[in-house]
Order: sequence, then C-alpha cells, then structure tokens
Amino acid sequence: MVKAPLWKRLVIWALVALGVILSVPNLFYGQVEARNDAALAVEAAGFATTEQQAALDAWPSWMPSGLVNLGLDLRGGAHLLAEVQVADVYKARMDGWWPEVRDALREVRDQVGSVRRQQTQLPYELRVQIENPAGMAAAVDAVRALSSNIVSLTGVGQTDIDVTAEGDVLIVQLSEPEREAVDLRTIQQSLEIIRTRVDQAGTREPTIQRQGADRILIQVPGIGSASELKALIGTTAKLTFNPVVRRGTSEDQAPGPGNVSLPSLDEENVWYTIEEVPVVSGEDLTNAKGDFDQNGRPAVAFQFDARGARAFGDYTAQNIGAPFAIVLDGKVISAPVIQSHIPGGSGIITGNFTVEEANRLAVLLSAGALPASMIFLEERTVGPELGQDSIDAGRVAAVIAMVAVSVFMIASYGTFGVFAVLSLGLNMTMIFGILSAIGGTLTLPGIAGIVLIIGMAVDANVLVFERIREELRNAKSAARAIEIGYERALSAIIDANLTTLITSAVLFTMGAGPVRGFAVTLAIGIVTSVFTALYVTRAMVETWYGLRKPTTVIV
Repeated sequence: MVKAPLWKRLVIWALVALGVILSVPNLFYGQVEARNDAALAVEAAGFATTEQQAALDAWPSWMPSGLVNLGLDLRGGAHLLAEVQVADVYKARMDGWWPEVRDALREVRDQVGSVRRQQTQLPYELRVQIENPAGMAAAVDAVRALSSNIVSLTGVGQTDIDVTAEGDVLIVQLSEPEREAVDLRTIQQSLEIIRTRVDQAGTREPTIQRQGADRILIQVPGIGSASELKALIGTTAKLTFNPVVRRGTSEDQAPGPGNVSLPSLDEENVWYTIEEVPVVSGEDLTNAKGDFDQNGRPAVAFQFDARGARAFGDYTAQNIGAPFAIVLDGKVISAPVIQSHIPGGSGIITGNFTVEEANRLAVLLSAGALPASMIFLEERTVGPELGQDSIDAGRVAAVIAMVAVSVFMIASYGTFGVFAVLSLGLNMTMIFGILSAIGGTLTLPGIAGIVLIIGMAVDANVLVFERIREELRNAKSAARAIEIGYERALSAIIDANLTTLITSAVLFTMGAGPVRGFAVTLAIGIVTSVFTALYVTRAMVETWYGLRKPTTVIV
C-alpha cells in the first residue's frame, strides 16, 4: 500500500485540527457571545465598563471567538412586515414642485393673471387655478418646460411630469414611469436605512428584504420584542440645525413668514420659534456616536461633511451670542448659545439622555431619516423558549441519526466502520468550525440539513469499502485492495456530491431566509464529508495498516 506523502498527511490533519479549534467556541456559547458583545460595545464607546471588562476577560483573546449564529426560529427574535407609505414621497415631491411652478407662471403673469394652489386628494398631483383661462396654453407651456426626461429603462422618452388643464385649473402630475421610479428608489433607500440601523444596533444575521411592490420583511434574531424593533427602525430621526427667532412659554400662533413654532423636547411648556429653512441638516452628517459632554453626561458627538462643515462654520462665525436650535423630528432637543466660531464641522448634542438613549440616537442619525413613513402590517415576537425546544429536538434527531448510522457502519464493516464513524464525528465538528469562521447562520432547516448530511456522509465510505471488498474477492492483497478501492471510488463520489452541491447552489441563489440556511449547511456538509471520507478516513486506514501490518483485512 502506497502511503500518502508526509506533507499531504500533515495538511490533512492540520485542516482537521483547524476545524476542531474553530468549533470549540460553540461549546461555550453564552460565554463567548457575552465576550463578543462586550468587544463591540467597547469598540463603539472607546472605553470598557466593569461588566464589559469582566466579559472580555472570561474568554482568552488568543482563542477564536467566532460563533454559529442562531436564526430567528432557534434564537427567538422579532418579525415585522412593514408597508412603506410611498405617497409621502409623492406629496413631498409635489410640495417641492410648487415654488418652481409658481415662479414659472409668474413669468407669464400678463397672460394667466394671478395663480392660486388648490387642495387635491391625490398625493402625486398639483392643482393650480389661474385667473385668466385664456392664457392656459401659455401656462401649460411654461410649466411643461420644467419637466425633465426620466433616466430609466422603462421610462425612455418620457418626462417626469404630465401637465394638463381642466377649465381654469392647471394640473401637474407625476407621470406613471416617474412614480414607478420613485417607488423603486424609496423602497431601496428604506431597505438600506433599515439594514444600517439594525446592523449598527449589533444584532446578528437579520433578514431584510423586499416583498411585493411596497412592503419590507424584517426578521431580527436575538432582539427582545417586536416593539423594540419597531422603535429602532420606525423612528424618523430627522435632524436639523435652525436659527432661533425667539423663545416662549406657549406655541407661537403667528411665527411669521418662513418661521415655525416647535416645542422643546425636555422643557415643559417651552416653545421655540425658529426659521423653517435649516442651516445644515442630518443629511450632511458623516458620523455620529455616543459620547459624554464636559460634565460627564451622555451626549452624541457628530461630524459634518465638507459642505455641512463650511455652512456650520460660516453661520457660527457670523452669529456668536445667538441661540441655535438642534431639532429632531419636530422637537427642539436644545438651543445652546453660540459661544465662538466652530470650524471643522464637529460638535456634540447634549440633552437629558441616558447612555442607551444617546447611543440609540447616534445610530439613528448615522443611518439617516427614512424617506417615507411605514405601517406595520404584521408583528410577531418569537420567544427564545420556542427556539430552545427546536434546538433540543434537533439535537435529539442528530444523536439518534449518529447512533443509528454508527451501529450500521460498525456492524457492516467492522474496523473500517469504526474509521467511518470517527470521520463522521470530525465531519460534524468541521461543519460547525466552518460555520463559525464564516459567520453562518443555523436555522431549523439548517439542523435538518446537518441530520441529512449524517446519512449522506457515510455514502462515500460505503462506496470505498464495497470497492475494497470487490478487490479482496479478486484475490488482491490487502494493501493493493485498499489502494484500488479508494482510487476507483473517487470519480463516483465526486460525481454524486457535485450534483448535490449544484442543487444547494441553486437553492441558495433562488431561496431566501431559512432555505438559504439549509443550502449553506448542506453545501458545507458536502465539502467536509467528501474531505473526511476520502482523505481523513484513508489517513486513518494508512496509519492503522502501518502499525498493524495485517496480512489480510475483513471489510
């Protein structure tokens, strides 16, 4: 029997050892998970509390700390189905169009007379009544000149607005292709903002995907409740910095043109009259994180981009001694007096925050404001107890499958069956090691995939052992029979597993959520089972044969 080269045997056992080491953290799941959470919190805050340091010390830093993430059905968590109110964006677009339409009609006032905006029930429509209906053609031409071509494959050759007339009313509507483009942009933007907010909150392996025309499915394992998830992703978090006109104890009913009256967030019965147009807004933020002010109170540190920094610096230089309102979602967080020129575009937002509130606000500001509000059609909290039941059931199924397969293999192939069972155990260990290394997610279908792999993994061994039996019946020597058995079974094993690997690739590409979890587990299991069956088992057989040097073998 020709033994494999030494370097090859070393590589085989090194890969096995690596898989075992990578899987070890899963034996101390709670301990390692607490350490990982503490590490993320320390990295974000820049310092460690006593509890966080204890969690960090509980697991050696030189040990791998990757874990198999548990999916929603195993870990418990929150499930939401949200409907994005794209009509909000339509209305904002038409409100934005009104000043441009008014200015365009002003240029032909001698033909159309005075103009007045009318109320409408359609959010994508703007209705303007003109004084002189005889000038309607000029009004239509003037407004139509404001349109622009749609940049999309489905809207080639069409414009973003349709301009028509009914009597003395000019009607401006978003065209159908433009509404489709707006819908697409709104959903994509909402998906990205939700994903950013959920990722920055430190949760693992969320499922965030579009469903239908205007719905988004959000599944986040490990979060306490659906209400908590709604609070995280449903908040608008629209931040602006506005000049303060005056401060009062009641709402200003006549704030004046270009001004609005907003309540204070923390001070009861305090209202601020501010200029409606902000100096800078949250869109100019490049970074926001939880911090502490000079008195040790929780705050939010922020940094503007170049444009925002320039506008912020110019305003503070020209308005030293004037109050400056920080407005979040229609409420004034604070209105500090500008003490000096603030160049560089960085600062902190103070308020009556807790550490958790400051960190949460930083997350919301970093992610940006949602482009439209959302209505939650479904909300469900999956308790961890249900997930634990699934884990227990999966563990029992895996143990029963292992025992049944082990008994069959040992009964059928004796010593070689023992080698197959040992390689099967290493196969399972390597699956968890690889899942931990790549941050894979284990779901209930994924457990089914592992149980399936237990049965499939020994198929390769069965093929090899049957080939060896054939060669022994042909009066080959034991060493030659083993060698030929592995060589002749190789092509059949590769072909059989390659087709299954292709199937799992299709499942991963076309599927979503738990189906992908099943596909990933199956694909990893196929690769590891071929490796352990062809190389690890053979290494065991070679070692055994070299030590025992039997004149004959019984398979």
